[in-house]
Order: sequence, then C-alpha cells, then structure tokens
Amino acid sequence: MALHVRGVLLPDDEVRDLWLVGDRVTFEPVPGAETVADGGFVLPGLTDAHCHIGIARGGAPITSIDQARELARIDRDAGVLAIRDAGSPYPYPELDDAEDLPRLARAGRHVAPPKRYLRDIGVEVGAGEVAATVAEQAGAGNGWVKLVGDWIDRGVGDLAQAWDAETMTAAVEAAHAAGARAAVHTFSESAVEIMVRAGVDSVEHGTGLSVELVDLMARQGTALVPTMINIRTFGGIADQARGKFPGYADHMLALRDRFPTVVRSAYEAGVPIYVGTDAGGGIDHGLAAEEMLLLHEQAGMAAVDVLAAASWRAREWLGFPGLVEGGLADLVVYPEDPRADLRVVRTPTRIVLRGRVIR
Repeated sequence: MALHVRGVLLPDDEVRDLWLVGDRVTFEPVPGAETVADGGFVLPGLTDAHCHIGIARGGAPITSIDQARELARIDRDAGVLAIRDAGSPYPYPELDDAEDLPRLARAGRHVAPPKRYLRDIGVEVGAGEVAATVAEQAGAGNGWVKLVGDWIDRGVGDLAQAWDAETMTAAVEAAHAAGARAAVHTFSESAVEIMVRAGVDSVEHGTGLSVELVDLMARQGTALVPTMINIRTFGGIADQARGKFPGYADHMLALRDRFPTVVRSAYEAGVPIYVGTDAGGGIDHGLAAEEMLLLHEQAGMAAVDVLAAASWRAREWLGFPGLVEGGLADLVVYPEDPRADLRVVRTPTRIVLRGRVIR
C-alpha cells in the first residue's frame, strides 16, 4: 500500500504532498494511497552520524545480533532513521538492509595503538601494521574506517598521539586506497593537526582543534562530528584520573571548557558539521535530539542548520537520499516548526522508515 503525506516540507519550506511507494518517494499522485500525515512539518529522517550499536552500555562489545537490533531500535524510535556506526567490535553486516532498522553506514573495528584504547573494542596494532589493518577493516565495514588518533599515554601522564605522523598519514591513505572514508577519534591538539593535514574525511570529537585547523577543514571540506554529549563526560573522566594523572585531568577539563567555542568557530568558518551522540558505552542511545539542542544552545548553531546537520545534509553525506523525487522513504513529522523551537525534535508525531509507519 502506498502512503500519502502532506505538510510543510523542509528544507523547501512549502506545503507539499508526497507519496511513498515501497521505499521510494514521488511527488506524482498515487490513487488510493493511505494518508498517514496531514499537517505539521516534514523532514527527511534524522541521522546519528557517530553511534555504536556494536557496543553495549558500560563499554563491552555486544555478543549477539539481537543486542544490535535492540540498540538500533532505540534510535529509530527517536526518529533516527540513518546511523553511521563509527566502529564496532561485533560484525553485523546482515543488518544493512533490515526492513525495521535505520539505514547503516558502518566502519569495521577501531584501529588503535597497543594497550591505549578501550579494552576489547579495537584492533590494537603497532606502527608497522597500521596500513594493512586499515585495509582489512575497510573490508569489514561498508564505506568507513575508524582510526584512534590519540588516547592517554600513562608513561607521559597525558593525551598523546597514537602513532608517529608518517604512520597516521599512511593510515588515511590506506583507507582511501581501499575505497573507504576515514574517521578519526581525537581529543588532543597534536593528533587532530596531523590527521586534518593528512586529509582525514571526518574528525570525531575534535576538542583540540585550533582556529588555523578549522579554516583548513573548511577549505578541504573535512567534516566535524562534535559529540557534545560525550564531551560533557570529561569532568567524570578527570575526577577518576586525577589521583594518578593530574596533568591529564587538567587537560581534559580545559578541552571540555573551550569546546563550545571550538564548535562555534568551526560553524562560523563553514566546516561541515553533523550530529552524532557517540551512543554506546558511556552514552545512551536515542539522544540525537539532545545533541541537536546542545549544538544550538551551546555552540550557537542556527536551528535550521542544526536540522540540516541531523537530517538532509547528514543523509546526503552518508549517501542516503532525502525527500526528493526517487529518494528514500524515510521521514519524521513534527506538530510545530522546529526552526522556531528546536525542542520539538524530542517528540515526533509520525515516523516512517523505508515506507513503513513506525509511529
């Protein structure tokens, strides 16, 4: 059965009728279609561009495909209809085309330095193995590779880059040679500079960004996924570390406190910014709306640009067409204009995924 939706279509900002035929959108009337929304504001389905449905609450790898399904459904029921899993220790390629789950862009396992990342999450390798491991993990994902650019080095008592600059640059080149885009986890100033200059495709977190690097990212088109919800946890991380690593604790707090200004600078410079929560491990799933509000309230992004970063621009970036002729039949409907009051994104009144009504 074809579905019919009428409402103010964003970003077009005009009342439109659209029909969902199977998993595709058309603006050509379909006789007999069931009207499932008449009124309100219609957006392409939301996106969480940094999420981990392969990591359970608390940080352990999931152990079954059913756990991945359950976590993905939490996001789906909040209106997130596309996910980029930025690194999973559990493989689940069979969910790529699951009818009841968000569309998936996936990295394989994180590529990380030995004994300097979350236990059991990444493939931990020395400098000589990085390029080959990146190529292998490109095959395990469906278009993305996740690199760990830095982590605490207990020998120096602070953040330090994962490998030398030559190795980290070669890792990005290996990802591109394998036909994948490279995302990098980075908190520190040194690692993010190496990776941006190496041509990484997206910076995850990016607390160490400088004004100079922000300008370079804008010129290169390098994306930033700030995960501001995650950065708010730095206080707890600092408290736990202070007894043994006071310098690291102070550094993490300083990075946290300056981060809204960093994101605002990136936004004003024209860096592509996308909404990501870092759900999985320490962050609950289903919080994309809260991340959107932080980008608006703390980083000063205009509401319409936050919506784009969570919806039509993010979907385009990940290769999931929006509500255009022949596009994908994923949408959310809100009762009021989210550009006027972004808090409405917490409560979609209609969710349609792959042409099927979820709510």
